[in-house]
Amino acid sequence: MEQKMHDLNQTPKSDRLHIAIFGKRNAGKSSLINAITGQQTAIVSDTAGTTADPVYKTMELSPLGPCVLIDTAGFDDEGALGGLRVERTRKVVEAADVAVMVFADMDFTYETKWIQMLKEKGTPILAVINKADVLTNADEIAKKVYAEFGLDALLVSAQTGEGIAQIRPALARLVPEGFGTQSIVRHLAGAGDVVLLVMPQDIQAPKGRLILPQVQTIRDLLDGKSLVLSCTTDCLDGALAALKEPPKLIITDSQVFDVVYQKKPEKSLLTSFSVLMARYKGDIAEFVRGAAAIDTLKETDRVLIAEACTHAPLSEDIGRVKIPRMLRQRVGEGLTVDVAAGNSFPDDLSPYALIIHCGACMFNRRYVLSRIDKAKAAGVPITNYGVAIAKLKGILDKIETY
Repeated sequence: MEQKMHDLNQTPKSDRLHIAIFGKRNAGKSSLINAITGQQTAIVSDTAGTTADPVYKTMELSPLGPCVLIDTAGFDDEGALGGLRVERTRKVVEAADVAVMVFADMDFTYETKWIQMLKEKGTPILAVINKADVLTNADEIAKKVYAEFGLDALLVSAQTGEGIAQIRPALARLVPEGFGTQSIVRHLAGAGDVVLLVMPQDIQAPKGRLILPQVQTIRDLLDGKSLVLSCTTDCLDGALAALKEPPKLIITDSQVFDVVYQKKPEKSLLTSFSVLMARYKGDIAEFVRGAAAIDTLKETDRVLIAEACTHAPLSEDIGRVKIPRMLRQRVGEGLTVDVAAGNSFPDDLSPYALIIHCGACMFNRRYVLSRIDKAKAAGVPITNYGVAIAKLKGILDKIETY
């Protein structure tokens, strides 16, 4: 129980600053993470390719605050298995808020390619030369790094501790402006406003706890000094009757949008947890535009449902059952619906007429935006669970999205 309570008091992983460490095999990436954190966070070995899959470590690091350090496989890995490792490293580029590029020699062939990828994403980069205590040409490497990439490389040694103290403040200077300052719901409700949360506790609600978007929304409302009242759908009438005045805002589960809309007071604003997360984690304007594609779907089309988490399908799963059912009721039973869970987002999106993404509470904002960019580049409309459901229910223009 103590561990569970501790976990509930932690900043969600998806809201933490994601710092990814890139470099060749045996460049000293894992030892560098251990030195930065002061812990044996990553396995260190002289054997090239020890880090097979990206390793995520959540930490509280001053002056950075809550962050996630990501140790990646060397991007010079070889062979069929090595290719798979490199591909998983490539996916980390899409989630990195800040990148650390570790240099080990004068050959920048791989580094050039990966720095180009990071710059295309707008990811700030910290250049580090590890093993400065044993590299005889560390200064020459640093000069070449600056000449080719315009980056001032830090010379450090994870073994001796030389220069390690410079890394955290250097990373702090690279944190994107405004990171972590965006609120979930305070654009709709402020101090003293009464907010009613309608939260069905059905088979999809984990026993004994609330789902993450609900918890995050409640915390954001409390931070904004709003007055929060919650109920299940069947108790909505009683909750409204208990209030002297209509609530400023009603936030509900998207699945019961139509039920809540029919009962909401005229003066009350209405939105859903999923719509709020769409704005918080992604590009809500793009999601609203993407929902328009529902009007033009044909029975011969293919739709992709993208889930952030991987879970055992439930009997009335929203992404795998309910949304596909609503879509087929609209366009026909022949509509093909595929599901991509976790990080298994397809590289080729051309077969799809529409992508419908979950609220992405398990992903950080940068990764969600990278998926949106990929969909836009492929010319495929993308929307979100809550926005899509509001569209299918005919109330998208009657709820708060921005």
